[in-house]
Amino acid sequence: MMMIYTYVTYVLVSLMMTIWVGRTLNLNGRIFLVKTFDGDEAIADSVNHLLLVGFYLINIGFVSLALKYGEKPVTYVEAIEFLSLKLGLVIVLLDVAHFFIMANLMKFRNSNIFKSLDRSDDGDDVEFETADTAETDETDTIREPNAWENAVKAGLRTEQV
Repeated sequence: MMMIYTYVTYVLVSLMMTIWVGRTLNLNGRIFLVKTFDGDEAIADSVNHLLLVGFYLINIGFVSLALKYGEKPVTYVEAIEFLSLKLGLVIVLLDVAHFFIMANLMKFRNSNIFKSLDRSDDGDDVEFETADTAETDETDTIREPNAWENAVKAGLRTEQV
Protein backbone atom coordinates (compact mmCIF):
# COMPACT_ATOMS: atom_id res chain seq x y z
CA MET A 1 0.00 0.00 0.00
CA MET A 2 2.92 2.33 0.69
CA MET A 3 4.01 1.99 -2.97
CA ILE A 4 0.63 3.24 -4.16
CA TYR A 5 0.83 6.32 -1.92
CA THR A 6 4.39 6.92 -3.08
CA TYR A 7 3.39 6.66 -6.75
CA VAL A 8 0.35 8.91 -6.29
CA THR A 9 2.47 11.50 -4.47
CA TYR A 10 5.14 11.34 -7.20
CA VAL A 11 2.65 11.74 -10.04
CA LEU A 12 0.66 14.54 -8.38
CA VAL A 13 3.70 16.58 -7.32
CA SER A 14 5.37 16.06 -10.72
CA LEU A 15 2.26 17.15 -12.61
CA MET A 16 1.77 20.19 -10.36
CA MET A 17 5.41 21.24 -10.89
CA THR A 18 5.16 20.68 -14.65
CA ILE A 19 1.96 22.70 -14.94
CA TRP A 20 3.27 25.51 -12.72
CA VAL A 21 6.57 25.80 -14.62
CA GLY A 22 4.78 25.52 -17.98
CA ARG A 23 2.27 28.25 -17.14
CA THR A 24 5.00 30.51 -15.74
CA LEU A 25 7.13 30.10 -18.86
CA ASN A 26 4.08 30.57 -21.08
CA LEU A 27 2.96 33.79 -19.41
CA ASN A 28 6.39 35.36 -18.99
CA GLY A 29 7.83 34.01 -22.23
CA ARG A 30 5.23 35.75 -24.38
CA ILE A 31 7.04 39.08 -24.10
CA PHE A 32 10.28 37.48 -25.24
CA LEU A 33 8.57 35.79 -28.19
CA VAL A 34 6.81 38.97 -29.30
CA LYS A 35 10.19 40.71 -29.31
CA THR A 36 11.79 37.75 -31.11
CA PHE A 37 9.14 37.94 -33.84
CA ASP A 38 9.43 41.72 -34.20
CA GLY A 39 6.10 42.51 -32.57
CA ASP A 40 4.04 39.95 -34.50
CA GLU A 41 1.78 38.90 -31.65
CA ALA A 42 -0.15 36.29 -33.65
CA ILE A 43 2.97 34.31 -34.49
CA ALA A 44 4.40 34.79 -31.00
CA ASP A 45 1.20 33.52 -29.37
CA SER A 46 1.04 30.56 -31.73
CA VAL A 47 4.66 29.59 -31.08
CA ASN A 48 4.15 30.13 -27.35
CA HIS A 49 1.19 27.75 -27.32
CA LEU A 50 3.05 25.12 -29.36
CA LEU A 51 6.03 25.34 -27.00
CA LEU A 52 3.72 24.88 -24.00
CA VAL A 53 2.07 21.80 -25.50
CA GLY A 54 5.45 20.29 -26.40
CA PHE A 55 6.76 21.11 -22.92
CA TYR A 56 3.80 19.34 -21.30
CA LEU A 57 4.08 16.30 -23.56
CA ILE A 58 7.79 15.79 -22.95
CA ASN A 59 7.58 16.24 -19.20
CA ILE A 60 4.42 14.22 -18.62
CA GLY A 61 5.86 11.48 -20.82
CA PHE A 62 9.04 11.46 -18.76
CA VAL A 63 7.10 11.35 -15.49
CA SER A 64 5.08 8.39 -16.80
CA LEU A 65 8.11 6.49 -18.05
CA ALA A 66 10.17 7.14 -14.93
CA LEU A 67 7.43 5.73 -12.73
CA LYS A 68 8.53 2.16 -13.46
CA TYR A 69 12.26 2.58 -12.85
CA GLY A 70 14.16 2.51 -9.58
CA GLU A 71 14.20 0.34 -6.50
CA LYS A 72 10.83 0.04 -4.87
CA PRO A 73 10.76 1.45 -1.33
CA VAL A 74 9.87 -0.77 1.57
CA THR A 75 10.26 1.67 4.46
CA TYR A 76 9.15 5.25 4.87
CA VAL A 77 12.73 6.46 4.64
CA GLU A 78 13.16 4.64 1.33
CA ALA A 79 9.86 6.11 0.12
CA ILE A 80 11.10 9.63 0.85
CA GLU A 81 14.41 8.88 -0.89
CA PHE A 82 12.50 7.40 -3.84
CA LEU A 83 10.35 10.53 -4.12
CA SER A 84 13.37 12.78 -3.75
CA LEU A 85 15.20 11.03 -6.59
CA LYS A 86 12.20 10.94 -8.90
CA LEU A 87 11.18 14.55 -8.25
CA GLY A 88 14.79 15.68 -8.59
CA LEU A 89 14.92 14.07 -12.05
CA VAL A 90 11.70 15.84 -13.01
CA ILE A 91 13.13 19.20 -11.89
CA VAL A 92 16.32 18.59 -13.88
CA LEU A 93 14.23 17.68 -16.94
CA LEU A 94 12.18 20.87 -16.56
CA ASP A 95 15.42 22.88 -16.44
CA VAL A 96 16.92 21.11 -19.45
CA ALA A 97 13.72 21.56 -21.47
CA HIS A 98 13.59 25.26 -20.60
CA PHE A 99 17.22 25.94 -21.51
CA PHE A 100 16.95 23.88 -24.71
CA ILE A 101 13.97 25.95 -25.85
CA MET A 102 15.66 29.24 -24.93
CA ALA A 103 18.94 28.30 -26.64
CA ASN A 104 17.16 27.35 -29.84
CA LEU A 105 15.04 30.50 -29.85
CA MET A 106 18.17 32.63 -29.44
CA LYS A 107 19.95 30.63 -32.14
CA PHE A 108 16.98 31.15 -34.47
CA ARG A 109 16.76 34.85 -33.69
CA ASN A 110 20.47 35.38 -34.36
CA SER A 111 20.47 33.29 -37.55
CA ASN A 112 21.06 34.90 -40.94
CA ILE A 113 17.87 33.33 -42.21
CA PHE A 114 15.76 35.10 -39.58
CA LYS A 115 17.51 38.40 -40.26
CA SER A 116 17.09 38.09 -44.03
CA LEU A 117 13.36 37.47 -43.95
CA ASP A 118 11.13 40.41 -44.83
CA ARG A 119 8.70 40.58 -41.92
CA SER A 120 7.67 44.19 -42.46
CA ASP A 121 4.19 45.39 -43.21
CA ASP A 122 5.22 47.06 -46.46
CA GLY A 123 4.06 44.14 -48.61
CA ASP A 124 2.09 44.83 -51.77
CA ASP A 125 -1.26 46.34 -50.86
CA VAL A 126 -4.30 45.64 -52.97
CA GLU A 127 -7.27 47.99 -52.86
CA PHE A 128 -10.80 47.00 -53.77
CA GLU A 129 -14.26 48.38 -53.40
CA THR A 130 -16.89 46.52 -51.45
CA ALA A 131 -20.62 46.67 -52.09
CA ASP A 132 -21.06 48.69 -48.91
CA THR A 133 -18.38 51.24 -49.78
CA ALA A 134 -18.97 51.58 -53.53
CA GLU A 135 -21.43 54.43 -53.05
CA THR A 136 -19.29 56.37 -50.61
CA ASP A 137 -16.08 55.82 -52.61
CA GLU A 138 -14.25 54.29 -49.60
CA THR A 139 -11.81 51.45 -50.18
CA ASP A 140 -10.49 48.64 -48.01
CA THR A 141 -6.87 47.64 -48.13
CA ILE A 142 -5.74 44.04 -47.96
CA ARG A 143 -2.07 43.44 -47.44
CA GLU A 144 -0.71 40.44 -49.31
CA PRO A 145 1.37 38.09 -47.16
CA ASN A 146 5.11 38.60 -47.24
CA ALA A 147 7.75 35.85 -47.48
CA TRP A 148 7.92 35.44 -43.70
CA GLU A 149 4.18 34.88 -43.31
CA ASN A 150 4.07 32.51 -46.29
CA ALA A 151 6.89 30.44 -44.80
CA VAL A 152 5.16 30.23 -41.42
CA LYS A 153 1.82 29.29 -43.00
CA ALA A 154 3.49 26.63 -45.11
CA GLY A 155 5.11 25.20 -42.00
CA LEU A 156 8.57 25.42 -43.51
CA ARG A 157 11.61 25.13 -41.31
CA THR A 158 13.85 28.16 -41.29
CA GLU A 159 16.55 26.31 -43.21
CA GLN A 160 14.12 25.81 -46.09
CA VAL A 161 13.12 29.48 -46.41
